[in-house]
Amino acid sequence: MYKNKIAICGTGNEPSISNAGHSIIRGGSTMTAQPCSNATTVTTALLLAAGTGSRLQPLTLDVPKCLTEVGGIPILKRLVKNLRAQGFERLIVVIGHLGDHIQKFLQQHAGDMQIDYVFNPDYRTTNNIYSLWLARQQIREPFLLVESDLVFETSMLDDMLQADKMAISKILPWMNGTTVELGVGLGLERRVTAFRKGGEHCDGARQYKTVNIYSISLDSWNKVEERLSRYVSEGRLGEYYEVVFAKMIADGTLSFDAVFFDANRWYEIDTRKDLRAAENLFARPRSIVSSSLMGIEPAVTIA
Repeated sequence: MYKNKIAICGTGNEPSISNAGHSIIRGGSTMTAQPCSNATTVTTALLLAAGTGSRLQPLTLDVPKCLTEVGGIPILKRLVKNLRAQGFERLIVVIGHLGDHIQKFLQQHAGDMQIDYVFNPDYRTTNNIYSLWLARQQIREPFLLVESDLVFETSMLDDMLQADKMAISKILPWMNGTTVELGVGLGLERRVTAFRKGGEHCDGARQYKTVNIYSISLDSWNKVEERLSRYVSEGRLGEYYEVVFAKMIADGTLSFDAVFFDANRWYEIDTRKDLRAAENLFARPRSIVSSSLMGIEPAVTIA
C-alpha cells in the first residue's frame, strides 16, 4: 500500500485533502524516506507541477497542466507509467494550481509508488526556482528532476538512472528556450560546459536543447540547495532554476554529462499549438515519425 503525504511549505492556504489517507506535514520537515547514500540507481523523482499553465488556457482553467491529455492520455499518467517501468519507487510532487486534482489522480494511478507532496502557496507569483527550493527538505537521496509538461517514451530514461546526467536533444524548428554547449576533446564530448538563454549564441559552438530532465546526486543537490537558498533570501523568486544551474556550471561547482534524447520522440507542451503537434507526433507509428524527420543534423552549429 503506497502512502500519500503533503508538506506545507511557506505561507498561504492549505490545499483541500479529500482522502483520509493523506497526512499533512507542516513546514516540510518530516521525512518520509530514509537517505540512500550508497544507492547507484536513481529511484526517486521530483515533479514540478505548481504552475498555472497560463499559455494553455482555457484548457488549464479547470485542469492542471500535467493532466492535459495528449492523444487521450494525461501527461502525468504517461510520466507515472514511465517511472514505474524504470523501477522508480518514490515521486515527490510540488503542487499549487489545482493541486487537489493531482492528488486525486495519483491516488488512482500511482500504483505502489510512494507519493509525497510539497505545496507552493505562492505559485501564482513565483517561478520554478521557488518550487524546487521548497522541496529541499523532502530530498535526501539522488533524484530525477522532471517538469510537468513533457511527453516522452519510457526507454529514453534508460541512461538517466545514474546521477548527474542531463537530457538534451538536437534542435528542431519548434524548440525554443535554454540550450547548452558540450565540451571538446577526448572524454569531454558529453560534458555540459555552458547554458545559453534562448537566442544567445556562441560563435562556432554546437548547441543542443535542454529537455528539462536532470538526474542529480546528493552531493550535487547539497551545492544546488545552497545556491537556491541564496537566491530566495535575495527575493529572486521569479527566476528559473536553469539560471542557477548555468552559473554553477560556469564556475565549476556543478557538473552534468549529457544524455541524448531522440528529438523525434519527446515534446514539451507550453501552448495549444504544442499540444496539437505532440498529439500528432505520438499518434503516428514510429517508422513514420522517424522517416518524416530524417535529414535533420544531430546538432545546430551557430555561425
